[in-house]
Amino acid sequence: QVHLVESGGGSVQPGGSLRLSCAVPRFTDSSYCLAWFRQTPGKEREGIATLYTGSDSTYYDDSVKGRFTISQDKVDNTLYLQMNSLKPEDTGMYYCAADHLCYGLSDGYKYWGQGTQVTVSS
Repeated sequence: QVHLVESGGGSVQPGGSLRLSCAVPRFTDSSYCLAWFRQTPGKEREGIATLYTGSDSTYYDDSVKGRFTISQDKVDNTLYLQMNSLKPEDTGMYYCAADHLCYGLSDGYKYWGQGTQVTVSS
């Protein structure tokens, strides 16, 4: 059983920054896909950023492009989401996900974390 553990959520004012972390167990494959999803109030869970470890290529939803950055520390295998210029509409529960297969921003990933809450409010 693979368990992902998110941390780093909290409350921040509009325009502020937060960095989310996700502890990812090492896979036997050297190449796999990691992603961040969020579920905002009244909406379904949506993919916002994905990273393919084989090439370090990344892809973002338009709603976060230019403000959020997904990255991975290859030493300890931690996945990060640096969130800048946060807006009230970024408020929600954020989840990390992983799989040997790549699903882009679709939620077909096999392994999920429990979520961490982000609140953006003045």
